[in-house]
Amino acid sequence: AGLTSGQRLVTIQRGPLYRVRGSHVTLWCKVSGYRGPAEQNFQWSIYVPSAPEREVQIVSTVDPSFPYAIYTQRVRGRGIYVERVRGDAVLLHITELQDRDAGEYECHTPNTDERYFGSYSAKMNLVVIADTLSASMVPQVLTLIEGDAVELTCEVSKSTTQHTHLSVGWYYLRGTGEHHAEEVLILSKDFILKPGPSYMQRFLVGDVRLSKVGNTTYKLFLGGVKPSDQGQLYCEAAEWIEDPDKTWKDISRKQTERTFLTVLSQGRDISVDIAAAESSLSEGGTLQLNCMVEAQKSSSRHFQVIWLLNGMEVARVDPHGVLTWEEEYEERAKLGQLQALKPSNTIYVLTIYEVGLRDNGTYRCSVSEMKTPGDLHGIQTNLSSGIQVNVKPIGHRMRLSVSTSTPQVTAGDSLILCCEVQGATRPVSVQWWHLPPQRPGPWVLVATMEQDGSLRLGSTYQDGRTRGSLRLEKASSGTFTLVIPRTLDEDDGGKYRCEATEWSRGQSWTEPGETAVTVSSMAGLGLHATLRSRIATVSYGQSFELVCQVSANYTLEEVPASVRWFFQPSPPTGPYHELAQVFPNGTVAWVATPSHFKEKARVMKADTSFRLHIHSAVAAQEGTYQCEVEVWRRNGLPLGQPAATTRSNAVGIKVVLPESKLRVSTEDSSVEVASSADTAIECRTVFAQNNSQLAVTWYLLPPLADGTPLQIVRANYSGVLEYGPEFSSPAQKSRFLSQRVSSNVFWLQILSANLGDRGKYYCMVEEWLWLVDGWYKLGEGTSGRTTLEFKLPGEQLQMEKTNFSLSAREGEDVTLGCLLQGAHLTDTHLSATWFQVKRSGLNSPLLTLHHDGTIQLPQEGLAGRLYLRRPTAGDFSLTLSRVERGDAGLYYCQLQEWRQQGQGKDWALQASARSGYTHLTTVPP
Repeated sequence: AGLTSGQRLVTIQRGPLYRVRGSHVTLWCKVSGYRGPAEQNFQWSIYVPSAPEREVQIVSTVDPSFPYAIYTQRVRGRGIYVERVRGDAVLLHITELQDRDAGEYECHTPNTDERYFGSYSAKMNLVVIADTLSASMVPQVLTLIEGDAVELTCEVSKSTTQHTHLSVGWYYLRGTGEHHAEEVLILSKDFILKPGPSYMQRFLVGDVRLSKVGNTTYKLFLGGVKPSDQGQLYCEAAEWIEDPDKTWKDISRKQTERTFLTVLSQGRDISVDIAAAESSLSEGGTLQLNCMVEAQKSSSRHFQVIWLLNGMEVARVDPHGVLTWEEEYEERAKLGQLQALKPSNTIYVLTIYEVGLRDNGTYRCSVSEMKTPGDLHGIQTNLSSGIQVNVKPIGHRMRLSVSTSTPQVTAGDSLILCCEVQGATRPVSVQWWHLPPQRPGPWVLVATMEQDGSLRLGSTYQDGRTRGSLRLEKASSGTFTLVIPRTLDEDDGGKYRCEATEWSRGQSWTEPGETAVTVSSMAGLGLHATLRSRIATVSYGQSFELVCQVSANYTLEEVPASVRWFFQPSPPTGPYHELAQVFPNGTVAWVATPSHFKEKARVMKADTSFRLHIHSAVAAQEGTYQCEVEVWRRNGLPLGQPAATTRSNAVGIKVVLPESKLRVSTEDSSVEVASSADTAIECRTVFAQNNSQLAVTWYLLPPLADGTPLQIVRANYSGVLEYGPEFSSPAQKSRFLSQRVSSNVFWLQILSANLGDRGKYYCMVEEWLWLVDGWYKLGEGTSGRTTLEFKLPGEQLQMEKTNFSLSAREGEDVTLGCLLQGAHLTDTHLSATWFQVKRSGLNSPLLTLHHDGTIQLPQEGLAGRLYLRRPTAGDFSLTLSRVERGDAGLYYCQLQEWRQQGQGKDWALQASARSGYTHLTTVPP
């Protein structure tokens, strides 16, 4: 990044790369933007984790002496070499990766440019990991008749810590040579089934299938085999990892041993049958099998007969009657224990003397017709049905019975399984197997007790922290008892199989027996919690109790159980919060619980119920309660995750506060005041509790109001004042004061009352009481209305009282008229006040010109936009500059005439008058 064209840039394969020990690894490196020859040279080095600062030189395309001694032999032996892909790109090959090859690799290109410009090397990391991939398949030699089916099993596993994928597939080799393998069916790393080209049609009709059983077992089903299927089959597994460049790389591949498959053509006019004189016989007896051929003109035809045991060849008789034994049977034939005869061209006899347990299985005979006696391949083949031969050991009287004393348990309970062996005369080994419910297989090994009494646990049962320490004990009576101390869940139910094996002279025979158990999950056994209270409404100071009743389909007293108590106040301020938890051992933990709960609450546990007792309830305990119950499996210490959890219904508790005794006088009254004089509105309580505190809020209903009262000021129970929005200006706050005159009398003082203060006043009184954890409002009362009127002087000034409407464009100036009609006395002075009637109905003073010539502007925000120009002595018109949208509304003015009562004495109001309303409408620019 940051290089421009003409700059040298060396790029290396992105890392880190994870590769397995022993694999062939390649790393690419290329250079661009160089000058000089088209064939560039490359040098590879490594920085190992133990010395990350020290460069160790590996190989060079130009300098044979470049490698350090540690790499010299591998480079000379071509164990490490550089492959040139093109002049400016190479691949580093490490043919057999070693642990010491892990580290940071650097690719360097010597300079061929006129000057150094750009980057000359790049680095990446290579991590060497163990090869944990394994693949195995039992090798077999199978002989089948055309149309038969075969199933092959491949076990594949890995334990790589990195995230890798597996692919598993079967391959076919024709004949016995090492020809190119043909794909049969592949399960790709992306979990997609891909049949080979020759098997596509058979895959589509279901004759070629692959199934995965458990974590490691893969099965190939090949149905309707054909002569063309004859050859070798093997399984190959590959482990894939995603490199940083988002491509997938196979880092390991493993092939299994091979199964050799022979497929014989089905004869069309040949009938083959097999019979035994006795198919169930004791060890040491004689087994005689007859193979009978039916065919037209049989005496003139040439047959080859092959004897098969469990699909494996035992012996063959060619058309001349020449007998050939398979290698493992030759010694017994020499000792006279085996004999194969051809009494006629249609009857063939196989006799086994002194049969042993190894002779158990299914016998068949295969008949092939040859064109001439010396031919190697038949023109048609037919296979007999199978006959099952059972060989019992001499004196074998072992019998087995399996039982359990715990057929139905709950998760966490123990399982006790008994395997009683009778009639055994020799040492016995016992294996216990388990098949979970609703599973087709495979069975899982639980435990094995060898003949010497040594115990070995299956891999699933070795960790004693999950199911406890399993016990497999043998009583002198021959009873083997398996004890699983602690079941986990339903999957521990199902079938349990006991297999007892008796040993004699290197031979063994096994008797199986099964029993079934059911393990019920505690979560599925109806755990339920119901919360109730005898009373839903309690008085302040009264106690109440909540009962959390628990029920389930198992005995609760025998399992560890805990309860959590939850509370949500009323009205809700958020989700439920936890109050307390009672643990199975009885310990109580209070979880960030307020003191009014912790000091007044008690939690108790009975057999199947939990109780929360609240002593002397307070208002803060009003709300909704819930309980949550958790249970664990028996014997499940340490507890860990609960086996089942349930939350109860919600129960609401209402706490009723003490009844308010407050009474407020509701008589209406009126107050008349002279303009600019001080006055007071009275609010009187008739009765209130001695230990309560009172808060009072004063309201005004202006004359032009729409019925919505305006809050003037509120004095809370501590005496703190809070003004309403219409009275929050400094000028208003200085004129309206709330005062408590006595224990039951409140005054609203109005200083310098003006015409805008007209209206009806009332108060609302609240009664508050301190109740343990805070102040609570018990009740409230509203007073009667007090009407404030202004006492007018005997004389009235003459003014224009007509109502006007004006329209002004926003941003322009507008003048509101206020004219005195006629002259006033020479020894008197005039004062003027402009009012705006707000939407709330409040008459808000805008400007006052006092009789001494001073001007008062109560609203600071309008101070720079109001002008009283007075071109004549009787003209008190108001100019409103830079009109705004909010200026729209009703305006009026009030004029007053004042006369001084004598030299140095006060001025007295002589006359007064109010103008009509001017309705101002604003127009957008």
